[in-house]
Amino acid sequence: MTQLTRRGFLAASAAGAASILLPATARAAVAGPAALRATTRVIEVNGKAATVMGLVNAQGGLGLTLDPASRFRAELTNTLDIETIVHWHGQIPPNAQDGVPNTNPMLRPGETRAYDYVARPGTFWMHSHIPEQEIGLLAAPLIVLSETDLRADRQEVVLFLHDFTFRTPKEVLAEVTGGMAMDHGAMDHSAPAAGGMMGEMPGMTMGMTHDMGGMVMDLNDFNFDAYLANDRTLDDPEVIAVEKGGRVRLRVVNGASMTAFWIDLGAQAGRLVAVDGEPVLPLEGRRFPLAPAQRLDIEVDLPLDGAALPVLALREGARERTGIILAPQGADVPRLSPLSGADHPAVSGDMTLELALRAATPLPERPLDNGQMVMLMGAMQPYLWTINGRTWDNRIPVAARSGERVEMMFHNMSMMAHPMHLHGHVFQVVGINGSRFSGAKRDTVLVPPMASVTIAFDAGEAAPWMLHCHQMGHLAAGMMTELAVTA
Repeated sequence: MTQLTRRGFLAASAAGAASILLPATARAAVAGPAALRATTRVIEVNGKAATVMGLVNAQGGLGLTLDPASRFRAELTNTLDIETIVHWHGQIPPNAQDGVPNTNPMLRPGETRAYDYVARPGTFWMHSHIPEQEIGLLAAPLIVLSETDLRADRQEVVLFLHDFTFRTPKEVLAEVTGGMAMDHGAMDHSAPAAGGMMGEMPGMTMGMTHDMGGMVMDLNDFNFDAYLANDRTLDDPEVIAVEKGGRVRLRVVNGASMTAFWIDLGAQAGRLVAVDGEPVLPLEGRRFPLAPAQRLDIEVDLPLDGAALPVLALREGARERTGIILAPQGADVPRLSPLSGADHPAVSGDMTLELALRAATPLPERPLDNGQMVMLMGAMQPYLWTINGRTWDNRIPVAARSGERVEMMFHNMSMMAHPMHLHGHVFQVVGINGSRFSGAKRDTVLVPPMASVTIAFDAGEAAPWMLHCHQMGHLAAGMMTELAVTA
């Protein structure tokens, strides 16, 4: 019997398994702009059909994968019956192409809009910037490969996470916010009901708390019906064909609207090599925290004995879990319960990984021009979340001048963690609770309850760039402002 080399295996498997190596891959570098549609689609969750939203490429899958040195060239068509706007999370397009409702016009039903900008390599994603629509799964991977990726003797695997409910996103936000959700535009941006099937729904979880050194922090605003990995649950997980003893680059995207996870490799150690698309000095581990909107790139050397390797996402502070299974030919594929035996620890107060991360290419040293403190405040009752004491509707933007070295200290005075995302910039984490260090470069950083995180960046294009919490309940209840960069 002919033995395939590893490279031969990867080439052979890529042809027949593109949808599982890079789900819904579309090679946008060839023959003109890539076609994307904001649309509805039907998936199966726990044996029930559900109508959800999605960003579908010309091949019928989700998202895009770009070749090295490509421009991001795409034509996005809105086939929904409601307006939408799509953000290219972690990329740095001109502000006019950022996909946000404060500076970009909404995309009307039936309208097509072209995008064309220099793409940044790494693991990114695309999503609606309307909270209801992100809850409704209007999101997908955006992977930009490098020349090193193409040369590497390894297999690419994407793990894209969602939290899912059979209730409508509008019902979710109404229940979570208690009617405090903001109107992010003067129109109804609701996602469609999910298949018309309600299911049993515990709903809001005001009582889900976690002790943090004598203080009780709140976790998990909402109990979703399911937690999805590549649109599937552990009742019917995606089983990805891999090579026995081979190497995988696992690109994990937390596209969940309100849920933080631990990415768990079981007994198999992996090497964390990038966060939020930015290379870091490799860190070995078996379990890595992942807040909403963040990404992890983990290199995994698969077991030499040919055993299947589950890659699990464990919901923080609860028992729910989801994941995929990496399985060589002939491996026994385990059946895994969607519930662990005990609650998983909280991601929200654990900054161990963040303190250990180091950027492979840190920001160059230069004097500080502009230091800002940004206060994060809010509470579960009434459900209202603010930046510097203000909601989006009465915001006072954070000011900076183009070219300035800016440091921004997020000071969280609430009992919930906030994954803070800054548009149009890459920043470096340079302090936690006053302890200075040269940490990872990111676009989204988790700020624990009653704690501070300091980031540094060089202010870019003169424009109003959104700055907000990426937990959709918090964003909808007002936790969003602008970084106003002037010339």
